[in-house]
Amino acid sequence: MESFDLIVIGAGPGGYVCAFRAAQLGLKVALVEKRATLGGTCLNVGCIPSKALLHSSEQFAFARAHAAAHGIRVAGVELDLPALLRRKDEVVAKNTGGLALLAQARKVAVLTGTATFLSPSTLSIAGAGTPREVTARNFVIATGSAPVELPFMKFDGRTVVSSDHAIAFSEVPRRLVVVGGGAIGLELGSVWARLGSEVTVVELLPKIAAAYDDDVVRTFARLLTKQGLRLETGAKVTGLADGILTAERDGRKLEFPTDKVLVAVGRRPYTDHLGLEKAGVQLDAQRRIRVDDHLRTTAPGVWAIGDVVAGPMLAHKAEEDGAAVAEWIAGKAGHVNWDLVPAIVYTQPELAGVGLGEDGAKAAGRAVNVGRFQFAANGRALAAGAADGYVKIIADARTDRILGAQILGHGAGELIGEVVAHMTYGGSAEDLGRTIHAHPTMSEAIKEAALAVNKAAIHAL
Repeated sequence: MESFDLIVIGAGPGGYVCAFRAAQLGLKVALVEKRATLGGTCLNVGCIPSKALLHSSEQFAFARAHAAAHGIRVAGVELDLPALLRRKDEVVAKNTGGLALLAQARKVAVLTGTATFLSPSTLSIAGAGTPREVTARNFVIATGSAPVELPFMKFDGRTVVSSDHAIAFSEVPRRLVVVGGGAIGLELGSVWARLGSEVTVVELLPKIAAAYDDDVVRTFARLLTKQGLRLETGAKVTGLADGILTAERDGRKLEFPTDKVLVAVGRRPYTDHLGLEKAGVQLDAQRRIRVDDHLRTTAPGVWAIGDVVAGPMLAHKAEEDGAAVAEWIAGKAGHVNWDLVPAIVYTQPELAGVGLGEDGAKAAGRAVNVGRFQFAANGRALAAGAADGYVKIIADARTDRILGAQILGHGAGELIGEVVAHMTYGGSAEDLGRTIHAHPTMSEAIKEAALAVNKAAIHAL
């Protein structure tokens, strides 16, 4: 029976980062993955293919509706959906192929199959042939998450679909209802709306993108509606029959004719068939793996990271978990600041946030100062036709320390990293406002918003 210093179960962003970092630190590492390719949900059917579709659909929408305003005459723009999907698959293949090369270069053993604990120190891996048994001093569970099903409307892969299916429709649905107004639903709804679907988003909560401030979401919803998405909030879905999705709001029945229903109401930790009870690993009330503040489970030598533990289900959070656990196992000083995990909705414009929003800070009784700066007053944004949205910085009223930020605008996902960097060292709004930004750039809006916290913005009235 082959033995390792560390076996990582699951080769998504958290798992492969953990395995690669541990190998860098001199450990003998194996990475177990049930798929034929590495990368987990994120690279194979999630983050990466959806971003490829978002980008391609944005190019299509630009050519059809906006190129003329830039002096570009484009005649007879047509959608070639097979080519668009083929490009998406090529992007995925390049990413997953790159991971295979990295695993080989780092001498990480890749074991293909489904892992099940036989004991706290032994795994059975069922693949194409006879199951093999392996043992290790340490295990990391990084098996990610799976889409949540509605009990009265199960996925069938044809009419009722998950995000896994919605990245590969063979034709553009004439009518698409998206159940869930979070990041996944809004992103994929945007893709198919640009490609010609009549898209309706049905959300149970009073607003879409519920984690963001009310004022930001109001502007966001207006921009999405302008793009053709129909947003129905405060509506509880009740069923689907004869091509009509039904919902209720304030005691009234709502009906939405549809050809496909994308259910995007969240994801659940995926711990199926792992045999956790044989390893002594306990779950919490939400079926997440119970861990301490160093991501150790209730079983000695077994750790868990990413979507299977408490916290935001985000690839970059899983990556940080994985790197830290590898360092802890190797006797190093790993660290993760879970209060500073940014979140992004990759629509156009994008919506990004980190830390406390204004609404959350005030609800917690924090006295805050808030600075805003509109992209409509930013020269680069105007030149790029990206004037929608604004930057919002929230700072402690007494210390000026940055508590959070929310950005609605083109490239918000790239811009939010600067705020995270300042918050990581406990920076103030003044620190951010005095940081030199190149001109002209979209990032100048961050500087101006930080200056606006103390009523010192230069380019705002």
